[in-house]
Amino acid sequence: MFTIKTKGFLVAGAVAIAMSSCRDTHNNPGTEFAPNMYHSVAYEPMTQSEGDTNTINPHGMNMRLPVKGTVARRYYPANLSDSVKRALLQEDLTARLVPSDSIAMSEAILKNPFTATPENIEAGKLQYERFCQHCHGEAGKGDGLVGKMYKGVPVYSSDALKDVNDGHIYHTITYGKGRMWAHGSQITPENRWKIVLYVHELQKQ
Repeated sequence: MFTIKTKGFLVAGAVAIAMSSCRDTHNNPGTEFAPNMYHSVAYEPMTQSEGDTNTINPHGMNMRLPVKGTVARRYYPANLSDSVKRALLQEDLTARLVPSDSIAMSEAILKNPFTATPENIEAGKLQYERFCQHCHGEAGKGDGLVGKMYKGVPVYSSDALKDVNDGHIYHTITYGKGRMWAHGSQITPENRWKIVLYVHELQKQ
């Protein structure tokens, strides 16, 4: 049997422990009764913990293999505009379905997700000046400083090119053609489509 005095000490002790486990700062949670739940060890994917043998997959990595038949999906941040999302989707379509040597397929299935607004055309002009003008020339006449050395750079307003469509131009920028090198790794999909808009303007000249 506990005496009243003993019970008082026990109550006082419990109150002291409870009070000492609380702090007035968010940086100190006080006594943690299950610290492993709050401070779990994070494992980096594609790596293995030192001194531990992982048998989840044959590569010994922390990351599990995806389900068989899984198709990778591009991550689209919520702040992207619809036109940029469409541009990225078409880029995925090009990468997965269109062979690099099949301009005809790109001509048939690819459509420019950007409309020919003055802003988009101006943005395409800026990208053209950065990546294309040195070969194709300021007006698309094939008379850029590099183009003169290459010789034979096509003229956009020529009979052969004045009617080529969005998919043709986009494919050529992405994969290259002839002596033109591929620019898919240098220019984002949305900027390639805006260059297409500007090239259409040059085709009219």
